Amino acid sequence: MPEAAVARLAVYLRVLSGLADQEMTTVSSEELAAAAGVNSAKLRKDLSYIGSYGTRGVGYEVAVLIGQIERTLGLTRKHSVAVVGIGNLGHALANYGGFPGRGFPVSALFDLDPDLMGVPVGGIPVDHIDDIVEVCAEREVTIGAIATPTKGAQDVCDRLVEAGVRCILNFAPVVLQVPDEVEVRKVDLAVEMQILSFHVARRGSETTEDVDSGGAENDTGGDVAGSPAASRHMSAGAAPVDGMVVRP
Repeated sequence: MPEAAVARLAVYLRVLSGLADQEMTTVSSEELAAAAGVNSAKLRKDLSYIGSYGTRGVGYEVAVLIGQIERTLGLTRKHSVAVVGIGNLGHALANYGGFPGRGFPVSALFDLDPDLMGVPVGGIPVDHIDDIVEVCAEREVTIGAIATPTKGAQDVCDRLVEAGVRCILNFAPVVLQVPDEVEVRKVDLAVEMQILSFHVARRGSETTEDVDSGGAENDTGGDVAGSPAASRHMSAGAAPVDGMVVRP
């Protein structure tokens, strides 16, 4: 199954859980797709990976589809999360109420700061990083979230792996080295911002190109390089570049 489809299954599950809370028993592919922000053809293809095809004229049974997606995502097994690095981000992760409700209760917190030792965050006392192996094994931690600075992230990762943790969510801006059997998901918020910036810039560029294209086709109204209008812009301090008028 493509990784993008796996990510969308998680979105479908969130939507379906909301429908179940509203006591809805069935949902059409069109309704589910619209609520998840995808087209219905993509949704049907994604659900075909888990063997769910719905019933013509009825759609999908909400409870059945929830169960199928949960089994596919491995949510039928018990999970336990450890957060390492109790700074601002670590505090937010430890206090986030959405984790337990979706089957990911935070059961262990770790940091180096002696002032934090034993202090409860989100109802869980903070342990020292040196105790990661012992505490994670004792509390059967399955997922580790690393929210430390870059410098200590690899050491923390090694300790989690030694404790038997095979799934790591990494917020530190560094590429972690792990054994083949360990799955790492990297979350770099700065990179996500840069990606958003790229899309905004591209859309702005496309809008500019559309405007300039329309102006170039209009022989009487466009500011085409060499035209009287372009000359007026140049005299005002603007310079024509590749058919576009660029203003300072």
